[in-house]
Amino acid sequence: PPVASRLMAYATTTLYAGLVAADPSLPGLRGLVNGIPDLPRAAGRGEVDGTITAVEAERVVMDSLLSEALPTTRASFARLADSLVAGRTAAGVGHEIAARSVEMGRRIGLAVVQWSRTDGFAATRGRPYKAPAGPGLWINDSPANLYATQSLSAMSEQVTPDNPANQLRSGSAGNSSDRGLILGRGKPADVRTLLPVNMAGASEPYWREVRPFILERWDACPVPAPPAYSTDTSSALYQNALAVYETKASLTDAQRAIAYYWADNAGESGTPVGHWLSIASQTIGERGLDATSGARLLTATAVAMADAFIASWGYKYQISLLRPRTYIRRVIDPTWEPLIPTPPFPEYPSGHSTQSAAAAVTIAGVIGDGALVDSTSVSLGHAARTFSAFRDAANEAGMSRIYGGIHFPFGDQGGRALGACIGERVVSRFGPLGTR
Repeated sequence: PPVASRLMAYATTTLYAGLVAADPSLPGLRGLVNGIPDLPRAAGRGEVDGTITAVEAERVVMDSLLSEALPTTRASFARLADSLVAGRTAAGVGHEIAARSVEMGRRIGLAVVQWSRTDGFAATRGRPYKAPAGPGLWINDSPANLYATQSLSAMSEQVTPDNPANQLRSGSAGNSSDRGLILGRGKPADVRTLLPVNMAGASEPYWREVRPFILERWDACPVPAPPAYSTDTSSALYQNALAVYETKASLTDAQRAIAYYWADNAGESGTPVGHWLSIASQTIGERGLDATSGARLLTATAVAMADAFIASWGYKYQISLLRPRTYIRRVIDPTWEPLIPTPPFPEYPSGHSTQSAAAAVTIAGVIGDGALVDSTSVSLGHAARTFSAFRDAANEAGMSRIYGGIHFPFGDQGGRALGACIGERVVSRFGPLGTR
């Protein structure tokens, strides 16, 4: 999820920059987003076509950020870009304007790529990490037999217990697409559980070193300290753990459905980042926003979530709090397992809660709050869900992690507060649509 949030933030800023390049009267991103350079823009309206400029800029940026992606992913982007450009020329964009648009888009894309390479991401790759030790500190103790790796390539499918050689099988779903590779795991059709993922090691322990898009530094928004470690039955930590334990024991079908709906695994909704950008996209259509307004909303939402992951991951590894599974098995029930496999990073604060609150506050602040129907996961077999406000959806996303058994209630609450602070910072920069 953190890596996805970074990719989406650069993708959306590129989209917006490409569209507004065609109209000098529209506000750019300089001064809104940290470190962004002056990007090329037309001197007057009509010189370039905004759609072609945005498409070509996006093509360059995605080609850079996804340089190690599967060939099918990169080919899909190329086909999409080609079709969009062809659509504009078929609609009457002349050859000279199209050529100028392509050239400006490439210049914008290269400038965004150069900007992305100064954010500290490269320094977070491949560094060893040793978690601190202590009775209240996080350990990655999820059982290995729950998981299969997601180490994918163009030549191989994931490792599963019945496919230890990691061979791509003839006729499998993995032959057709990247999504098929991720989802093409042998599993009976009547088993309604989450797909396994690789939980080895620690996920992104140095993510707080990545440059934020809006925040001046990763810890600009504070979080309350979590409860102190204690096994006393009257302690706050024990009571939170007991709440998780009792929730799992009495889960309703509706609560279980919520836990699975917001799981947002890779290859399904594009992680929580993809889910909330899907909500923003649906809102663009429902509110009838034009292209640049929609792109501005997507950009604000994406950078809010990117900063939410930088901040929440910073606190996670600074505090390094143990997960409910560890505490409950140690203190309450040595046989207990959560509904959802525990992910490989510390508990506090909840990442789902942080980024969902950040996205919800941002969307509501930029376009105004209101009811929504979220159909993001209909293609995965989930019914659309209706909410009276964006924060209601965010609160449900946070609660889903308690239903899943992977967060304490205080982890959800701390994440909500952190995300709200980040969302408010983003709205103060971007402002409501029509005000800037």
